[in-house]
Amino acid sequence: MELVFATNNQHKLKEIKNALGNSFELKSLADLNFKEDIPETHETLEENAMEKAEHIYSRFNVNCFADDTGLEIEALNGEPGVYSARYAGENPTFDDNMNKVLLKLSSETRRSARFRTVIALILDGEKYYFEGEVNGEILVSKSGRDGFGYDPIFKPEGCNQSFAEMSLDLKNKISHRGKAVKKLVKFLKTL
Repeated sequence: MELVFATNNQHKLKEIKNALGNSFELKSLADLNFKEDIPETHETLEENAMEKAEHIYSRFNVNCFADDTGLEIEALNGEPGVYSARYAGENPTFDDNMNKVLLKLSSETRRSARFRTVIALILDGEKYYFEGEVNGEILVSKSGRDGFGYDPIFKPEGCNQSFAEMSLDLKNKISHRGKAVKKLVKFLKTL
């Protein structure tokens, strides 16, 4: 089955390809020669994910899915949440976003957080959602070189490493995106 993942994020594409295995032919927006940014104008992960999927489905008429992910930090009342990718302003680097979180938490002892991913799938015009989440805590400093986004400052519950210190295989087994992708794959294999 051929599916388009509506993202320009090569890190996400690599993670999802790894999780999907050989069961599906996964194409990216680059394969469609689509280089525009897809807007994220909503207040929820669900709405943003579906907006991206609908944008590609309506333009190319291909089965596709999109995701939106948020880091929700308890001491920051759920921030950065839906604004995780642009927490430090327009076009921030991963370091900019992490540094803002670390600064806001610098005198905070409550460091509980969770990552949440929502995948929106449009398959032959029908819409589906798949969600994954992982609880953990925000570290006091960056640790590890792999991964992307907030991975160097997020340590999942029950682990002694940040996401950025883990192998991709281990991260995909326990991560928010990995859990959402497992639900997506399980659904697709029933077709």
